[in-house]
Amino acid sequence: MSEVLSGSAARLLSVVVQGAVAQVCITRPAKRNALSDTLIAELHATFIGLPDSVRAVVLSGEGEHFSAGLDLGELAARSVAEGIAHSRSWHACFEQIQFGRVPVIAVLKGAVVGGGLELASAAHIRIAEPSTFYALPEGQRGLFVGGGGSARIPRLIGVARMADMMLTGRVYGADEGQQIGLSQYRAEAGQGLALALELAAKVATNAPLSNFAVMHALPRIAEQGQAAGLFTESLMAAIAQGDDAAKERMQAFVAGRAAKVVRA
Repeated sequence: MSEVLSGSAARLLSVVVQGAVAQVCITRPAKRNALSDTLIAELHATFIGLPDSVRAVVLSGEGEHFSAGLDLGELAARSVAEGIAHSRSWHACFEQIQFGRVPVIAVLKGAVVGGGLELASAAHIRIAEPSTFYALPEGQRGLFVGGGGSARIPRLIGVARMADMMLTGRVYGADEGQQIGLSQYRAEAGQGLALALELAAKVATNAPLSNFAVMHALPRIAEQGQAAGLFTESLMAAIAQGDDAAKERMQAFVAGRAAKVVRA
């Protein structure tokens, strides 16, 4: 097991690589893992600089919370231009998570609030423990989401639910969040990380080009009209099956050396 630091010293993150899986943990428990500008910069640099050996990432928060969102201690008066630049720095970070090189699995517990929910929505798989609660309090604070939430969260739960959360301050618990699509898996208290590592190990064994297609092509196809989407699907399917790794896997399946799908 080896630790990988973001830049010269990852002060707000713990990054540990074991085999093909990297564990990226936000380490501001005293601040409920609030997202400061420095932390956003470290996250961005970390995901850009993942070692080539990494095939999947597990993203979590130290302590009782995933992330309570924007560090309000850093909230300052900004001009319109400065506000746009600040928001775009978050966009760049979360874009690197969603559309980076490898799939990301987020372990959610405690507060997944505001910018914390925006961060979680950039992951590809989300696992929620019983303590998890979701909220978007920006509307009560005179703010608007600025970390990509308006583009990502409605794709998970719909525009109407997100509007309700922002207008009324509605809070969803872990079970409700699972029902409406904020998480794909539920884990017992303290078991989220173990499940995430198990799933990440499985994801890491996929052909890299297949994972890339799921991460990059699938969400874009979903946004296209049917004709354009089907054409894009054909292109991506042809590219994926032409990869040497895909050919080897198909040959192994035909030869009976690969496991068949069975009912769990």
